[in-house]
Amino acid sequence: MDLGIKDRVALVAASSRGLGKAIAYELSREGAKVMICARESNRLNQTRDEIASETGNAVRAFVTDVTDGAQVKGMVGQIVDKFGTIDILVCNAGGPPVGLVGDFTDDDFRKALELNLMSTVSLCYEVIPLMKKQRWGRIINLASVSAKQPIKTLILSNTSRAGVLGFSKSLSEQLAPYGITVNAICPGYTKTERVDELALSFADTGRGSAEDFYKNIEASIPLGKLAAPDEIAAAAAFLASERAAYITGVALQIDGGYIKGLF
Repeated sequence: MDLGIKDRVALVAASSRGLGKAIAYELSREGAKVMICARESNRLNQTRDEIASETGNAVRAFVTDVTDGAQVKGMVGQIVDKFGTIDILVCNAGGPPVGLVGDFTDDDFRKALELNLMSTVSLCYEVIPLMKKQRWGRIINLASVSAKQPIKTLILSNTSRAGVLGFSKSLSEQLAPYGITVNAICPGYTKTERVDELALSFADTGRGSAEDFYKNIEASIPLGKLAAPDEIAAAAAFLASERAAYITGVALQIDGGYIKGLF
């Protein structure tokens, strides 16, 4: 299937590893000009070189902390100076610490909101004027299944990522007249370093080993396995495509059947 995004300019946040990296790869395979960013330069530049080498397409890397609005503004300005616009925006950031409500202070909750919700808001605010001007755009905000079905030990993620869904839904209605779609993706348990960290955290509680963690998770997923990052990335690429022009305001769970609710 031709997704119709060849030569589109795509910015994928937090993309030196994990789901961000997988999505950047997928968009580059489809011919998009991909911009990646992360806080740490060595790994970021390595990812840039890997993607460019495999796909043969333009990839640019920007050392950026997406929780810093000034850095986000500067990065977007550099991209626009070089490429003229941003057509596709994938908002992404790392996950906040694991724990229960009593484990965290008010400041911890503020940091989680800055990490997941406010980084999404900042990125969107910088890119939306460009998309409005050209009357075309795709915004894809990464959340988590925890925003739909809270996970006991992820109180910070449950809270901050639910905000991302609310923001995405509100934005989708306001931007629809400009030909801009806004959708959220709620990945389930996926084989990334983030989930490896959750497994180690589980082992630290003394309730079992990291291997037990994975067995328990797999038993709760009807498809019986964790997702591969590429499986999440394929859905993101479709939502970024011309073919998905009539899909907006959706919070798409990609979880192997993990979520039990109807909505």
